[in-house]
Amino acid sequence: MPMGHTATAQAGSGSLTATEHRLANGLRVVLSEDHLTPVAAVCLWYDVGSRHEVKGRTGLAHLFEHLMFQGSGQVKGNGHFELVQGAGGSLNGTTSFERTNYFETMPAHQVELALWLEADRMGSLLAALDDESMENQRDVVKNERRQRYDNVPYGTAFEKLTALSYPEGHPYHHTPIGSMADLDAATLDDARTFFRTYYAPNNAVLSVVGDIDPEQTLAWIEKYFGSIPTHDGKQPPRDGALPDIIGKELREVVEEEVPARALMAAYRLPEDGTRACDAADLALTVLGGGESSRLYNRLVRRDRTAVAAGFGLLRLAGAPSLGWLDVKTSHDVEVPAIEAAVDEELARLAAEGPTDEEMERAQAQLEREWLDRLGTVAGRADELCRYAVLFGDPQLALTAVQRVLDITAAEVQEVAAARLRPDNRAVLVYEPVAADEDEGAAEADADDAAGAAGNDVQEGEAAK
Repeated sequence: MPMGHTATAQAGSGSLTATEHRLANGLRVVLSEDHLTPVAAVCLWYDVGSRHEVKGRTGLAHLFEHLMFQGSGQVKGNGHFELVQGAGGSLNGTTSFERTNYFETMPAHQVELALWLEADRMGSLLAALDDESMENQRDVVKNERRQRYDNVPYGTAFEKLTALSYPEGHPYHHTPIGSMADLDAATLDDARTFFRTYYAPNNAVLSVVGDIDPEQTLAWIEKYFGSIPTHDGKQPPRDGALPDIIGKELREVVEEEVPARALMAAYRLPEDGTRACDAADLALTVLGGGESSRLYNRLVRRDRTAVAAGFGLLRLAGAPSLGWLDVKTSHDVEVPAIEAAVDEELARLAAEGPTDEEMERAQAQLEREWLDRLGTVAGRADELCRYAVLFGDPQLALTAVQRVLDITAAEVQEVAAARLRPDNRAVLVYEPVAADEDEGAAEADADDAAGAAGNDVQEGEAAK
């Protein structure tokens, strides 16, 4: 059996614990018992995302995520979905800049099935990968790009802001969806090489959380994953470090058929895993986290110059994180009026810091979001994998809440003053063209689009 150690309950984690183990082939395993309900989550993170791609082959990590659902050595076609759903489970996969993950939530007595399925495609996907599956999933991904990016209002905003925020040649310059041209250029040999390089046990973390018997679960993991060979051909991702400040405002005006004018901006913020990143998260929550935030109260409620206003954080470990501002204007309001109000609120936070009430509310909001994730078997499994892959220590997931609560108002003010500045942002201004809708419909559509844009800031692309 593999060697491992048991963690005691961590401060800020309630009664949550996790144990860590490593197989001889390098696969890291994290287990967390939770007998509250008879379900369990299996989550597998591979240390590969769009930051590992090279010019001319963008989108390959996301394309391969889809190929992993096209059958493996002992599971043909759509069998992975059919077996999991037939057993009463759910499943999916996502791709981000920094990882690709696959996950199942199962009735507790079906955990062995999920482990066997994940091991089968890790160990034998090449046996089933052929031209037919490649073309099938290439078309699926291209259609996903049309539906989520190219043919929806504001759909390419995230892609445009990412390209502005990270310079040409930077590993985060392109988003995981990839370009149509690169998707067309990807070959079957590219896919096979990609699999051999990145889909190896020593490049993965497996977590199992829920109503499990740890000893039995480890025995199944050893049985199904233990014979999969390691691979040492992976190159580390290119360096994503950048100066703290962009140095000037970068701006692009986009004229498209959108329902309302919009102001969007991305601010360069501290890397994930740092105290400064947690402080930035609190600053953005004070400014634009929900209907109690400063920007929503001013722009939507008081001035009525916007129909939607939000500010969120895209946490990144291998490059500066991005603070994502998204405001949709009301009626015929011009973007400069919105921008002036936004800059006033940012300057006020930098000069005065948050109030005690704002700090309490923002910390409570982030605490609730963290506890919501850790309180479900699927969310906890994902966070344990995330901290293991990106920071080398899954136990950090169990203390994340306390780290947010430890941040002071002075730290929030400091990061706001240092980073939320006009010379540290990329800006998109949307100007509608050929608008045929009445104002009421335009406002409703703008509100819907704001929600969709907020979802796009979350890591990864939905697999199915």
